[in-house]
Amino acid sequence: MTSKVEEALGYEQARDELIEVVRRLEAGGTTLEDSLALWERGEELAKVCRRWLDGARARLDAALAEEAEAEAAQESDGDES
Repeated sequence: MTSKVEEALGYEQARDELIEVVRRLEAGGTTLEDSLALWERGEELAKVCRRWLDGARARLDAALAEEAEAEAAQESDGDES
């Protein structure tokens, strides 16, 4: 289940926050509880990024399919002459 805040995050915002979460985890020095909270936030942010990337891939695939259909129709029209 996605919160409204996560839905409002753009790809770049989620990516940048994820980078910061990873940096903080790699730096260490946090309590176990803080580390777990950071990890959980990182998982949420990774899902947001994945949804954005999946959506972008779907849009690209649809545009490429539309272009291929248009080219095929154009070639088909050219064969009839």
